[in-house]
Amino acid sequence: MIGVRVVQKVSSTRGFAKVAPHVIPALDRAVHRLTRGRFLLSAQLLPGVILTSTGARSALPRRTPLACMPETGTESGAESGTEPGGESWILIGSNFGRTGHPAWTANLLAHPEATVSWKGHDIPVTARLLEGEERTAAWKAVLAFWPPYATYQARVEREIRLFRIVRR
Repeated sequence: MIGVRVVQKVSSTRGFAKVAPHVIPALDRAVHRLTRGRFLLSAQLLPGVILTSTGARSALPRRTPLACMPETGTESGAESGTEPGGESWILIGSNFGRTGHPAWTANLLAHPEATVSWKGHDIPVTARLLEGEERTAAWKAVLAFWPPYATYQARVEREIRLFRIVRR
């Protein structure tokens, strides 16, 4: 599809990385609220969730719209035959290729129990930072899913954090 390729190319630019973090989450939160959780604007390109985590320092609830990679039952270790995105998701802490880790990743490290809004349903989840071979395998799948993440990683010295979130 030419449309997807154009979006991937645009989303890999430095200009996009400067503007998108200020515009896309605000639009997603507004649209999500107006549609009572049934619609995310950014999910027209990539699957998305609204993550509600506990602030690492504030201990207050923090709502963050995020692109995600839904996993099937076999990828997540759940029973096979699970609908994609029904049991687990990979969250990618790319921060649009900016230098620092996004705040939501610190929140999940401090408080791994969270909630995601997925297709209009609030689902309690537990998050786990992926490391070692497990991270390597997930990163490979993430790059096949959305190649611009490679550009984001190339721009920064930090290793982009990957979390697997699973239903509690």
